Amino acid sequence: MKFCEILFWLSIFIVFYTYIGYGILLYVLVKIKECFYPLIQHTIPTDIDLPKLTLFIAAYNEEEVVHKKMRNCLELDYPADKLQILWVTDGSNDRTNELLSHWPQATVLHQPQRQGKTAALNRGMRFVQTPFVVFTDANTSLNREALRKMMDAFTNPNVGCVAGEKRMNVRPQDRAASSGEGMYWKYESTLKALDARLYSAVGAAGELFAIRRELFEEMETDTLLDDFILSLRIVMRGYTLAYCADAYAMESGSANMHEEAKRKVRIAAGGLQSIWRLRPLLNPFRYGVFSFQYVSHRVLRWSLTPVLWFLLLPLNTFLLFTTNAPLLYAVIWLLQALFYLMGSWGYYLSTKQIKNKILFIPYYFLFMNVNVIRGFNYLCKRKNKGSGAWEKAKRA
Repeated sequence: MKFCEILFWLSIFIVFYTYIGYGILLYVLVKIKECFYPLIQHTIPTDIDLPKLTLFIAAYNEEEVVHKKMRNCLELDYPADKLQILWVTDGSNDRTNELLSHWPQATVLHQPQRQGKTAALNRGMRFVQTPFVVFTDANTSLNREALRKMMDAFTNPNVGCVAGEKRMNVRPQDRAASSGEGMYWKYESTLKALDARLYSAVGAAGELFAIRRELFEEMETDTLLDDFILSLRIVMRGYTLAYCADAYAMESGSANMHEEAKRKVRIAAGGLQSIWRLRPLLNPFRYGVFSFQYVSHRVLRWSLTPVLWFLLLPLNTFLLFTTNAPLLYAVIWLLQALFYLMGSWGYYLSTKQIKNKILFIPYYFLFMNVNVIRGFNYLCKRKNKGSGAWEKAKRA
């Protein structure tokens, strides 16, 4: 019984720390640091000083968004003679390549075989000659100043990668998937900004990030989170990962929770895969404060914390009838039951297309953690597949 009590309270601490406590601690540490080392403001480079860069778009069957994406690319505030637009369309068998042929500003690399996004990145990067590369997805729209803002961050020679901000285009009529994802990314963006201010952001999102060309390393073709692996391997080489909230990619949320589940399961499986492949980062004697950030922000979310979360209720039930403090455990049990009830209610409302932000928070939280558990099984099934290809989630 004593062991169960210790495990119960340790689980509560880890769950609280992972989702709330780390953010509070991070905020305090950033404020302390900036008392001694204030943030330095940089000026945006002029057209003459701007470097050449490649806007890299790996795409698979994106005929619905080709024209919109190209118009967005050409509207970006960056000198045309310094901007190269590269599409890698491996495996696309719709009209993606046909539509791109109407845009002479784009270079298209295509092969009939579909080997997954990671293989497309590896192949496409062999043709890139510019000193900087900005990766973006076909179904996102970048703000006009995005490229300038990201190049500004590279004026710091210690920065090897710049993560842009992912923003969700949530409309009033959108369902729980878009609403929940939008709220999640607002919180996630806040943590990323604080991480970068403390030392380094912990991973980039594939919707928008940039690297120094010479720091690119070819990845295993079965990699599920290419953006995360690529950006953190740059950190492992001694560089930092900057976060640029002024450079953002707008994206629609998933069409429904079934489609969103596809994303979450893949991301969870990719997170577990990344923990193993990036295991040197767990060594604080080598990576110092970044190891602390990495474990707190990513490793716990993708491994231990979801398991402990779902252990809390059965542990609580057992302790309710076996300890000398039944009132305390009864109160905690009721709070947990209320949280599950609110999440279930949020799920029910989502099936009726009724929006309720308060109930979508517990619903989306439970939804994310369930899919982390499902990610274990997903990764095991893909173990010998050897390809990073996955089924895309449909967007709203």
